[in-house]
Amino acid sequence: MSDCCTPGGSCHTTSTTSYRVEGVGSAHCQGVVAKAVGALDDVKDVEVEIGTGLVTVTTATKPDAAFDQLLAKTVNEAGYGFAGRVAAANA
Repeated sequence: MSDCCTPGGSCHTTSTTSYRVEGVGSAHCQGVVAKAVGALDDVKDVEVEIGTGLVTVTTATKPDAAFDQLLAKTVNEAGYGFAGRVAAANA
């Protein structure tokens, strides 16, 4: 978790959540998934592991079921299989 406070005193936190994506077997696949997920609103950072398909997403807010559904749709449209959340979000 990281905190980012503006000079005016407004603070924002980030949340990191891990998901499993099937079919990430090469650097090309890794890049496709990272680009697709990274383009979603609220996503600050994406890490994709080749082979395991572990996708770690850092968001500006704690992801909810609607975000998970959007992520699943995005991953599936990119040609990969969304297998779900594997680690709870930290706030």
